[in-house]
Amino acid sequence: MSPANKVGATTFTTPSDREIVMTRVFDAPRRLVFEAWTNSEHLPRWMLGPGGWTMPVCEIDLRPGGRWRFVWRGLDGAEMEMSGVYKEVTPPDRLVSTESWGGGWPETLKTLTLSEEDGKTTVTSTVLYPSKEARDAALQTGMKEGVNASFDRLAEYVQTLA
Repeated sequence: MSPANKVGATTFTTPSDREIVMTRVFDAPRRLVFEAWTNSEHLPRWMLGPGGWTMPVCEIDLRPGGRWRFVWRGLDGAEMEMSGVYKEVTPPDRLVSTESWGGGWPETLKTLTLSEEDGKTTVTSTVLYPSKEARDAALQTGMKEGVNASFDRLAEYVQTLA
């Protein structure tokens, strides 16, 4: 593995004007990582962003055309919602869905791929924005910190599923 793909290192790249690609290697089999990502009992335990947030709403209808919806709540009671529709569901290899944050943010298309080698799973999350401006605005938020914190939790959580 290259240094950028060592277990525990999340990489963020912008291969085109409209994409953000996040990659992380987890020390767990692909089926467990996929389960943690797609099960409404597992996902709220790790996809929390920065410390102090909870996910009181986690709805997942895991099928093409099925809807998903997550609501996070901060320590101050502020809420943040994200929702979308699954376009493709191929366990345990791939998920494609729309992503909508509301609040004036444009809808995106997210493609999640999982590949396994020697018991380790590489997750690649590609988010396609409608414009370079939308992509750049997303990069200016706390996105990287939130993804890193969530992925750190996922790395620990999948060990409890083994």
